Amino acid sequence: MSLREIQTLYGSDASVDDQRSAFLSGEIPVAVYGLGKMGLPLAAVYAETCGNVIGADIDPDVVAAINRGDCHVKREPGLDELVSETVESGALRAVESPVEAADRASIHVVIVPTPITDANQPDLAILQSVIESIADGLDQGDLVVVECTVPPGTTRDELLPLLERESDLSREEFGLAVCPERTSSGRALQDIRGAYPKVVGGIDDESTRVAELVYGELTDNDVISVPNATTAEAVKVFEGVYRDVNIALANELASIADDAEISINGAIETANTQPFCDLHKPGPGVGGHCIPYYPYFLIEQFEAPFPLLRTAREVNDSMPGFTVEKTVELLAEHGKAVADSRILVLGLTYRPGVEETRATPARPICADLTERGADVFAVDPMLDDAEGFDATKLAFEDLAEHEFDAAVLVTDHDEFAGIDWAGFDPMVVVDGRDALDLSWTDHRIYTIGGD
Repeated sequence: MSLREIQTLYGSDASVDDQRSAFLSGEIPVAVYGLGKMGLPLAAVYAETCGNVIGADIDPDVVAAINRGDCHVKREPGLDELVSETVESGALRAVESPVEAADRASIHVVIVPTPITDANQPDLAILQSVIESIADGLDQGDLVVVECTVPPGTTRDELLPLLERESDLSREEFGLAVCPERTSSGRALQDIRGAYPKVVGGIDDESTRVAELVYGELTDNDVISVPNATTAEAVKVFEGVYRDVNIALANELASIADDAEISINGAIETANTQPFCDLHKPGPGVGGHCIPYYPYFLIEQFEAPFPLLRTAREVNDSMPGFTVEKTVELLAEHGKAVADSRILVLGLTYRPGVEETRATPARPICADLTERGADVFAVDPMLDDAEGFDATKLAFEDLAEHEFDAAVLVTDHDEFAGIDWAGFDPMVVVDGRDALDLSWTDHRIYTIGGD
């Protein structure tokens, strides 16, 4: 059997070596749906691996940029070059229509966000829309891979019936597997190519086998096959839930720093020298599109009470308020009312070096301070403006031209290491990330988790 006769992998009678060769030679076209911060790096790695990838994104500006060889995702080492190279070679191209992509592809990889509603319900609308488009072009022998983070059971209970119904194919005629995305902004290519093992689980053994074959070529690391798609979904959710609970523990411990008169951060660092201890660090809150959402993928999916997960969410959601209260207390000790204060918030994104602001603790911190009557200013080198925040955006290079009564470090961007603290009159500084050493200054410092 020639490679050109191997156009699909699911249910193929060809040898495993021939299937692998067909995938690597580009005879089996791949579509990646969603070309955002995680999707574009994934599409580019697929393109460098198999040389035949079509990416789909409903944003025409994103599609146009990629087809020019430009990269709209910033601060991802190596991604600019990889996108340019794969587009120039013809290995990667983009379209606005997911239906068009589905018509051309035999492997369909979905990596779109799963937000939550105001009622903390997982919102699967984007994912379901993409799956419907894939179903429109799904052929016998195709493989659909879900990299999105979803409540356990989603692929089995929601996506599989949807694909069967909309494609008119039966369960045995196509593959469906989950390979949860395990990637962080700022190191996407490194993570995809092999920083961690890949996890795959399918709706049947053949789906798992094909997913393992494909991802074994993308990664230099191991591919771990789990019993089914639901297990693979749970792995990713459990990873996020672990971090949320662990951070909540650290935040709760940080609340006793004043009474205990010790550095909680120092105690945590020392405790972690014991191999069975891995305490995270406290901070002003947990942000991003992952950790704050994942507990609700379990809480809203199952009938268990989940007291630990709910408490962890309450503790972490309380930290912006804790941060504001400490700021107000220190201002009062400094002889200043919060309503008469000019307060600088350092960092609006949820993480250093990324542009993402979803669920960032800076938003409630700014809102709370503004509601208390403070004049709130913000600086963030990742953002062009402070839209959506109750704060006046300042340029980082202009900070020295202003005076403040307090500063709150929410996100410790590298650029903040260059702040000339000696140039400011003595003020209150609340360090939410244990990132500042201002002991040599006359500023009044409070570090969350410090002594």
